[in-house]
Amino acid sequence: MENVTSIDERGARPVRPVRLRLGWSWLGVVPFLLFCTAFMFLPTAFLVIGSVLDSDGIVTLQNYADLSTGIIPNAFANSIEISIVTAVGGGVFGFLLAYAVILGGLPRFLRTALMTFSGVASNFAGVPLALAFIFTLGQAGFATALLKDVGIEIYPGFRLTSKTGLELVYMYFQFPLMVLIIAPALEGLRREWREAAENMGATPRQYWRYVALPVLAPSILGAMILLFGNSFGAQATAFQLTGGTLNIVTLVISSQIRGDVLHNPGLGYAMAMGMVVIMAISIGLYSILQRRSERWLRS
Repeated sequence: MENVTSIDERGARPVRPVRLRLGWSWLGVVPFLLFCTAFMFLPTAFLVIGSVLDSDGIVTLQNYADLSTGIIPNAFANSIEISIVTAVGGGVFGFLLAYAVILGGLPRFLRTALMTFSGVASNFAGVPLALAFIFTLGQAGFATALLKDVGIEIYPGFRLTSKTGLELVYMYFQFPLMVLIIAPALEGLRREWREAAENMGATPRQYWRYVALPVLAPSILGAMILLFGNSFGAQATAFQLTGGTLNIVTLVISSQIRGDVLHNPGLGYAMAMGMVVIMAISIGLYSILQRRSERWLRS
């Protein structure tokens, strides 16, 4: 606490001292700052330091140079492809489901059930999700056996451990997350906008093409970017489903650090920093689009 004394514009006499009070309200922020420090800032600093050290602890940039060698470029390409496919597929399917829930005139009990399912399914990932799909669509899965009984053989043409299989599994938690994200934007559409469009002779199709979709476009694109980041950083589901054999970034990083076959922790940290950069870009684009969306919906 300190006193601040200033001079008025004429310089004739000092203005009455202003006392700065800190108060106790800042204590509520301390747990959040400690959490961010322990689980965000310190791990990021650890990655930055580890990515510029070789196995002997000598500072080097060779780890970043090695990102363009071996299976690493293909791992990034596969992860980006899977993330884009599941983000677009989950975004489109999730938007249609959210439209049915919010604007489709469904009974209240059904809307409540679908929103509850979306909240649960969007967090159902990792090992339990992988096991659920293995028990359902694996070679000896329940659904696979039922389809076989009616003469439909999905194997060997389909493999749950392939890239397509992983995309199918990721879709399970991607589209419910889209429902939760886009539902507030759909609820923010003003009834007056539709009424004004109808009074001017617009059809429902024209209303959605020229009014609703342009307003919702930042929210939809922002939500898809968020889905992209959600898929790009997933690891446990892919590892349990494929046994670590699929060439994607998160599994290659695990192999580099764990050291079963590959063992170069510095290279693994450099790959993790590449993921941090991609995630930071995704979050930045999402924030920009979210601000534009809020500007429209608040007007």
